[in-house]
Amino acid sequence: MKTKQMPDKSLLSVILLLIVFGWIMSFSASLAYFESYSYFFKQTLFILLGLAAGLLVLRTPMSIFQKYSAPLFALTLVLLVIVFLPKPIGHEVNGSARWINFVYFKFQPSELMKLSMILFMAGFLIRQEKDVRSPWMGFVKTLLIIGCADILLLLETDFGAALIVSLSAMAMLFAAGSYLKQMSVVATGFVGLIAVLIVFNENRWVRLTSFWQEDLWLNTSSKVFQTQQALIGIARGDWFGTGLGAGVQKYGLLPERHTDMIFAVIGEELGVVGMLFVLFCFLFILTKGFNIAQAALKKGRKYSSYVAFGICTWFAMQITVNIGMNLGLLPPKGFTLPLLSYGGTSMIFAIISLAIILRIDMESKTHYSKQRKYV
Repeated sequence: MKTKQMPDKSLLSVILLLIVFGWIMSFSASLAYFESYSYFFKQTLFILLGLAAGLLVLRTPMSIFQKYSAPLFALTLVLLVIVFLPKPIGHEVNGSARWINFVYFKFQPSELMKLSMILFMAGFLIRQEKDVRSPWMGFVKTLLIIGCADILLLLETDFGAALIVSLSAMAMLFAAGSYLKQMSVVATGFVGLIAVLIVFNENRWVRLTSFWQEDLWLNTSSKVFQTQQALIGIARGDWFGTGLGAGVQKYGLLPERHTDMIFAVIGEELGVVGMLFVLFCFLFILTKGFNIAQAALKKGRKYSSYVAFGICTWFAMQITVNIGMNLGLLPPKGFTLPLLSYGGTSMIFAIISLAIILRIDMESKTHYSKQRKYV
């Protein structure tokens, strides 16, 4: 018999607080659209679906995720192929084929790949620990697994998802202490090759350095315009903001205000205080998540530990890049802000992923009666 555990109250409370906060801010950011109430109702549905899925995850043992991680990974690869089918199945926006059309809901398989890669890679690392005969062969297998996903993601022109999938998997290798020598050799060679390709190609060099040119405001490219408008909004917000719903940059000036640039809307309407609130909430979630990964490893629960570490690494990268591009520190790229940005697939799988971390914590704290004196 085992003692029933409940999810960590403080972590669950912060997650729910961010979800509600994001729900309000995504509605405020979408007021510039005539169909803003449509966005609001859709986001409400996405959140409810995510919470329902999260409740199911909390009741699902990690052994089930480990058992079905390989079929899930294979299914995700199939879904990544389906996006290239012609309409009405595949759905394309601005030349990017990333969605499967379910009429009311556009499903984005790349969001599922972020999670399925982590679940599959965790199991793969444990299986490879038993085979130490050829480290290079094991590392090549790892690269092939990551490469299969990356090729499909890059064909969609979803470079951001490919980057997150690759770096999350590599971070898990590092955390597991697997193939460190092989990884350092390949990484050094890869970085060197990329540097050569950029330095000796004037067009690539200009594209890389133009964003950080001395005078940002003289750059007239569309991506820099987005950064300019985000910074104007944040500057208008000052310490306490213009007030919820009172921002003006979202009215035709700031592109992607309810998705990629939601943090700039928060900065304008709630000021530095609102931005710090978001940062501290994310910091709390990530700190808790990494601690849960460490605690699971101490308990000998390697699969759960690798999964928690992978999810936290994914969130840390995505949060850092999104906030960095809102603050003008990085060039704009298609990265949503987890739990805050408008979006169905991203919201649902963000909630599911955090529910998995809560489940890992619950299992790590579970005490079995057979360990007690009278059993």
